Amino acid sequence: MRLTYIFSFILLFGAAMLVLFIHLQNPAELDQQQIPGFNIGLKTPKKDGTSSNQDGNMMEKAADKLLKINQMGSTYPLHRLPVMTSGRRQSNIRFLITDNEKKRIKMNPIRPYKQRKRFLIKKNPILIAMNSSIVSFSRLKDDGRNGSWKRLYEIQRIRKKLMQDVCSKYKKSSRIISPYHVSRIFVEDKHRLLYCEVPKVGCSNWKRVLMILNGLASSAKEIEHNTVHFGNHLKTLDDFDQKGIYHRLKTYTKMLFVREPFERLVSAFRDKLKNTNKYYHSVFGKAIISKYRRNATREALSTGTGVQFKEFIQYLLDVHKPVGMDIHWDLVSRLCSPCLIDYDFIGKFETMEEDANFLFHLIAAPHNLTFPQFKDRHSNEARTTTSIAQQYFAQLSSSERQRTYDFYYMDYLMFNYSKPFEDLY
Repeated sequence: MRLTYIFSFILLFGAAMLVLFIHLQNPAELDQQQIPGFNIGLKTPKKDGTSSNQDGNMMEKAADKLLKINQMGSTYPLHRLPVMTSGRRQSNIRFLITDNEKKRIKMNPIRPYKQRKRFLIKKNPILIAMNSSIVSFSRLKDDGRNGSWKRLYEIQRIRKKLMQDVCSKYKKSSRIISPYHVSRIFVEDKHRLLYCEVPKVGCSNWKRVLMILNGLASSAKEIEHNTVHFGNHLKTLDDFDQKGIYHRLKTYTKMLFVREPFERLVSAFRDKLKNTNKYYHSVFGKAIISKYRRNATREALSTGTGVQFKEFIQYLLDVHKPVGMDIHWDLVSRLCSPCLIDYDFIGKFETMEEDANFLFHLIAAPHNLTFPQFKDRHSNEARTTTSIAQQYFAQLSSSERQRTYDFYYMDYLMFNYSKPFEDLY
């Protein structure tokens, strides 16, 4: 009889602990696969390339209804949104803000309010319907250059179609979007523009352009490099609450600029490791020399200067890196998540001036605005060109070149860049 009482007590105690655990568990910390998302069925757009106003209103109402449900404190059970139409890739997209958001390596101490907003956003998981804004011919005003605009519009259509096809083929059809995915997207509200920053693709000058569009400066040359990157004058999309993120993704023109991957990689190496840069020499240079250089001198180990390009590539390809990846040489497909976020405009570094002018026309920017062409760092040094990049890659073996190409393969494929060497496969 005593054993029966003891066994019953253990069962009751275990059940009580299980109930208590479930009660205290934060739903945001549950496995993401256990949290059903909102599936948005996609179908063919109108011929003019624009989304239906009725569909847009339905999505916005559904999102608003969801927002009210979350504000009332109930996030479960989740309700499925009605099927919407959109002229974008055939996939199911889910937007989830969770506690599992990846933390940035460094938090900006100048912006405590931003950290507070992130905390509030992460506290309650919220699903937001993704947008599908698109640039259409209706925005191509007849100003004597309509033929040129239509040619550039067709280029944009081809670039976006290729990106969507690659995403459909190589990426999963369903994804979760968190604040981390929009943390590199800068916001310019006046002209309803979202810009995903890709380092070494004119990002400093693009930030200058955003500041000019926002009325913070009248000329790009009066904005110094540190002001651009550390002045805290521009907002990123994760600065906003759930409704603000949803509204901007749905209605703003979303754009990114890309560059030939090997050229971008060499440009980053020259800027951060070949030239004087105390931070990169200390953090990356020391670690690279320590692991990949035999018989390194004490000076090299203590300063991190003089990293060779071959050593840099060894670090890049190492699955057990002595120090993590950096945004200056990370893939565009990871930095901007183009398979999750439907970018309306894809510009290229190689056609920067033409693409920038077309974008300015589409967003109705001031007529006197042009994209800055100057370099504010190492201005006396030649820009990294195809020939300069090939000189650096000539220092590598064919195997190292192949592995580096494989590393950036998705960027080569997604943005239609040719193989930089004939022996690559």
